[in-house]
Amino acid sequence: MPDNDSVLTAAAQWKGEPLALATVVSTWGSAPRPRGSHMLVHADGRFEGSVSGGCVESDILATAAEVIAGAPFQLKNYGVADAAAWEVGLPCGGEIAVLVQPVSAEGFDPELFDRIAEAQAAGKALSVSTDLASGQSSLRPFEGAAFVNRYDPPRRLLIVGAVQIAQALAGLARELGIATTVIDPRARFLTEERFPGVTLDDRWPDEAVEALDPGLASAVVTLSHDTKIDDPGLIAALARPTAYVGALGSRRSHAARRERLASAGVSQADLDRIDAPVGLDIGAIGPAEIALSIAAAMVAAFNRKD
Repeated sequence: MPDNDSVLTAAAQWKGEPLALATVVSTWGSAPRPRGSHMLVHADGRFEGSVSGGCVESDILATAAEVIAGAPFQLKNYGVADAAAWEVGLPCGGEIAVLVQPVSAEGFDPELFDRIAEAQAAGKALSVSTDLASGQSSLRPFEGAAFVNRYDPPRRLLIVGAVQIAQALAGLARELGIATTVIDPRARFLTEERFPGVTLDDRWPDEAVEALDPGLASAVVTLSHDTKIDDPGLIAALARPTAYVGALGSRRSHAARRERLASAGVSQADLDRIDAPVGLDIGAIGPAEIALSIAAAMVAAFNRKD
């Protein structure tokens, strides 16, 4: 899934100003950025996002300036067989096609950014179709050659238990662009000093998870080691299409957990959704390495859902 959050934020901040939008519409081989990746360019030269991780951005900036000045949309192709590709620095062995269109009614209508923001705020995905013959984008499908870009809701992580592992995991999630909420009814654990820049929720986990309603772009991880706190959070997470549900504990403690949750009415199929012991097996030692293993397992689950 392309990470376009910064582009969507910039689009809201620059609304009404002359802009061009570059989008990766095709990739072959070891392309540096996935299909659907955006780069938003302002008339004053500022830009946000990336279409190649730096390889062809200079050429895209020049093309965007032309489009902003009134030139028609352009579909640019870069590959190792193309001398121009080497000139702009695409030595990775892949090929990409990038559409550069004005942010206007004739190209990417600025109102589409509003519709995307509304869908994401509601936790829903939205697809935008682009006619590659005219360079125009719309919520309605086009006949013929068209590129469809799906904008998924932002990824979220709900951590149950404000423990030391949670501190490290919240930091990793922040670097991954995953919005994080730490849930714990114990006030002395749940402090801004311990969790800077993270949303804190002091409700009981079942109440908090139910209200936050995790779905296919969300993960719930229980870390408190207190069954009174962890179990209600797990039951609430498993009652929803949560993309990733993980629980800290040994195989022995998880066997006992399965028995408790089954007695509470959780189905065997839902019990099998729990990743426990939580995280990828990397031989983790200490809170930071355990958090890393959890983050890796969570991202893998998100990418499988995509």
